[in-house]
Amino acid sequence: MESKVLPIAQSPAPSSPTFSDKAKDFNLQTPAAKSPAPSITPSTPLSVQDIRRWKPAAQRNLRNQWSKLASLQTQWLSLSSTARSYASNVVNSYLSQRYMDAMELGVLTEMPDIRKKACRKLLRQQVIIVTNRSKLLSSYKDMVAVVTQMVNVSKSMRCYLKGSSGTSVTEFSCFPGNQNDTGDCDGIPVFTFWSIFDFEKLAEELVQMFVSETSIKRLLVMEICSIGAEDFSQVERLKWNDHFYVGEFDDLCICKSSSNEVVKQLVPRVESCNFQSTSMQSSSQLERSILQVYLTTWIAEVNVDRFRIGELLTIAGEEMHVAIS
Repeated sequence: MESKVLPIAQSPAPSSPTFSDKAKDFNLQTPAAKSPAPSITPSTPLSVQDIRRWKPAAQRNLRNQWSKLASLQTQWLSLSSTARSYASNVVNSYLSQRYMDAMELGVLTEMPDIRKKACRKLLRQQVIIVTNRSKLLSSYKDMVAVVTQMVNVSKSMRCYLKGSSGTSVTEFSCFPGNQNDTGDCDGIPVFTFWSIFDFEKLAEELVQMFVSETSIKRLLVMEICSIGAEDFSQVERLKWNDHFYVGEFDDLCICKSSSNEVVKQLVPRVESCNFQSTSMQSSSQLERSILQVYLTTWIAEVNVDRFRIGELLTIAGEEMHVAIS
């Protein structure tokens, strides 16, 4: 009598832990959980050997790109600090010269020709204004260049196969050589839990901070560099739709900034003042307050969350098993 073997239903395999569980202490979800991966054309399947070779290449590329991001964000913050000092010099020099006639000198008033001598000395401030204005524009150009590099780095995290699959020698690149190659090996984890798409979403969040803050910096540069346009022939007033330097709009397009959108200026400028009238005092105080707001806004950098940046770098580093600083 033949014995029959009944099929045994297999129990579902336990699901592997997700990185979101690991990151609860950081109050962070896996990027893919927040935003699902976009639908793409299925790529040509790689052989087992190609996948084994792809992972080390993809891991090296991700570590390199995130190291570049960390370095670039530090460079941007340094440039912002330098530009702020130029902006402060422009504001202080302008206010000193603009309101000397109405400035209270106290006991110094009794000194002969003290006000005339001070005015002659302050005429040299025009050179300081023009010089620092030029340096401020140069620093802004460098800041945009750094943000452009950050955007390019965030888009260079995929690892593409060069040549055909299954060959004895396999090479990889950051640039697609085959339109069917998505560069993420069909979304498999690169290290432990995350796919390349997850790393891209994390980098996108980081880079977007600096893209948004650079747009605010552009508005502040426009206003600060236009200080004295009514009084000094050497100073030309900037407008929002002007090129602040050659090729700026091309860089801003890379950053996806709305460079062609002309917006109204946030604060009306004081067009004329009577130095001998009491109304001048209120206008003077208004302009001083406005310029102080500009400098305070520059210092605040409301779009750049430094704590969050450190958190993003820490979590990406933990997944890649490296320390990013």
